[in-house]
Amino acid sequence: MKQLYRRSRSLKRLFSSRSPPPSGLKCSEGKGTAAVAIDSAAAHTPKPTWRCFSYEEMHKATNGFHRDNLVGRGGYAEVYRGEIETGEVVAVKRLTRATTDEQKEKDFLTELGTVGHVRHPNVTSLLGCCIDRDLQLIFNFSSRGSVSSNLHNSNSPPMEWRIRYKVAAGTARGLHYLHKVCQRRIIHRDIKASNILLTDSFEPQISDFGLAKWLPSEWIYRAVAPIEGTFGCLAPEYFTHGIVDEKTDVFAFGVFLLEIISGRKPVDGSHKSLLGWAKPYINDGKLEMVVDSRLGENYDIDQLKRLAFIASLCIRATAAWRPSMTEVLGLFENDDISTEWWKMPESAAEVDDDYGIFDDLDDCDTPKSSSLSIGSS
Repeated sequence: MKQLYRRSRSLKRLFSSRSPPPSGLKCSEGKGTAAVAIDSAAAHTPKPTWRCFSYEEMHKATNGFHRDNLVGRGGYAEVYRGEIETGEVVAVKRLTRATTDEQKEKDFLTELGTVGHVRHPNVTSLLGCCIDRDLQLIFNFSSRGSVSSNLHNSNSPPMEWRIRYKVAAGTARGLHYLHKVCQRRIIHRDIKASNILLTDSFEPQISDFGLAKWLPSEWIYRAVAPIEGTFGCLAPEYFTHGIVDEKTDVFAFGVFLLEIISGRKPVDGSHKSLLGWAKPYINDGKLEMVVDSRLGENYDIDQLKRLAFIASLCIRATAAWRPSMTEVLGLFENDDISTEWWKMPESAAEVDDDYGIFDDLDDCDTPKSSSLSIGSS
């Protein structure tokens, strides 16, 4: 994408059908529609297509980006609800802040290149983009909002256990796709409840790829700076050293599972960590102390044990001892789970237990986050 950006003096030239297609992208002319495909002989997935919308279309769809249609805001973008002429309801992600216009365009192209070819039921799909006046990405609108808004809305009944378990399993499938099946290995870097959206049938979809990174197949990990994301969900090796790989997302997924089980946020109002609160109960097998009290006894004990066990593996401080998302899927799908197989050597377990989990976060510097909070309370 860097070479692509250098070659294009403007985004309009980049998307113009009069110019030769940039390396790796193919644009077709006709009624404002662009067909984009990664130009790779190894690609066997259907070529994703999306539309280039005009600013006027998006302005009309969102009623002039009226504040009543603002459904989410993050460090770098705002999300508006809109309705296009076909009657389809869309989510318009409008980039709002960057150090320079050049940086904003690079961020836009990076996210477009990341999410543009992603196709999976548990990952949000790109419908198109807009490069007139503003830089915007257009997605399907999730009418049920985010997991966070459903889980933490005190004015609504608690999310049913069957839905929580469905969300957990579906999110695992989506994350496995990004890590292992997607054409290019994608590390999301900000897996959390407000970035998991729900369809009408409560199918989870991973969204907001503003912090996502490609991890080339020949790389074991990559170091990134600055540290960005959501405090309380950051893996230790990422928070302390900026090291990013699949296990970064696995750790955040473990925190997400604890949030689903408990109904508590990763960091509560008194700056206490969900990890620091839940881990002792899980280690002692007192799972009833972790489950959301609003559920009463309306949960499946076997599913609770499964989710708690998976979470306990994912939140291990040492990345090497966390499972891959392939192994996580196996733990969801296999009837029998061998706890002995996942038992750490005593020396490794001591190191893991001794690692600080930020029980009190008042004295910690909070990384900045560019991620969006859509419909969360």
